[in-house]
Amino acid sequence: MISFARISGVGAYAPERALTNTDLEGMVETTNDWIVQRTGIRERRLSRPDEFTSDLCYMAVNDLISGCDVSLVDVDHVIVATVTPDYAFPSVAALLQHRLGIHNAGAIDIGAACAGFAHGLVLANALITSNTCNKVLVAAGETLSKIVDYSDRTTCILFGDGGGAALVERSAKGSFLAADYQADGSYAAALYCTDLRTTIDRYDDDSRKIRQQGRAVYKWAVSTMPLAVNRLLTKANLSIDEIDWFVPHSANLRIVESICDTVGVPPSKTLTSITDFGNSSAASIPLAITPAIRDRRIKSGDKIMILGFGGGLVWAGAIFEM
Repeated sequence: MISFARISGVGAYAPERALTNTDLEGMVETTNDWIVQRTGIRERRLSRPDEFTSDLCYMAVNDLISGCDVSLVDVDHVIVATVTPDYAFPSVAALLQHRLGIHNAGAIDIGAACAGFAHGLVLANALITSNTCNKVLVAAGETLSKIVDYSDRTTCILFGDGGGAALVERSAKGSFLAADYQADGSYAAALYCTDLRTTIDRYDDDSRKIRQQGRAVYKWAVSTMPLAVNRLLTKANLSIDEIDWFVPHSANLRIVESICDTVGVPPSKTLTSITDFGNSSAASIPLAITPAIRDRRIKSGDKIMILGFGGGLVWAGAIFEM
């Protein structure tokens, strides 16, 4: 039996506290103009000390339920994309499954950094089209502020916290048109956070804070991601002009602009969350898509290309019809 999967709804959540560029001017040697010029970021959101990734995911799922009129009672798998889990174990997915009252469902976390949400959707589609599951809840959440070094001016200006969610379920007609995902572990030391191991490549670092070689990541992203876009288009048998909306990971507005220029996507067809939320890792794509659905910029039948990329270095993308 041939099975298809569709995305039946999305949701998002950001913590209330905003950290503005002006705030950062009083913390490290930087200025609002410098940050905006190089990243496009004006503020980012920070979780409370007692607010963790499972909380952000839970709030994003509540937004999904209230905004899309969907039911979770028969969800049979929960996937959470995060690199900032509440605990080493149990998984955030297990905590979320229990808190939502979802019974008889599997639960796993996937650690794919900024590509996590895209990976989660691709995995959900595979679980359904292989007749393994009927309905999969995908959540993405990050509390990066808890692992940011606020004395490091190269990273603390970038990262923020947020959550997102999507429901993927069996359907007579599928939403997913193509998927692409790869990794290049040779760049592991370009973007990392140490934990049990405190040495990576030639670096010794027991800080357990985010470290990034910004120039290396920038060069990699602007050269590699256009190739991923072209592979997605080839797999879907589409041209870039047939894509209604491009939603790349909101890593840095300059990276996004470079990718768009290379592949020929105009700003008017590009959705980001970078200006108001900074780089929220796995949450950045749902934070960009959800408002566009709610204000009806995204319409039924629109073809959407998402592309996540980040620490690993890893990337994942998909084209689907909303």
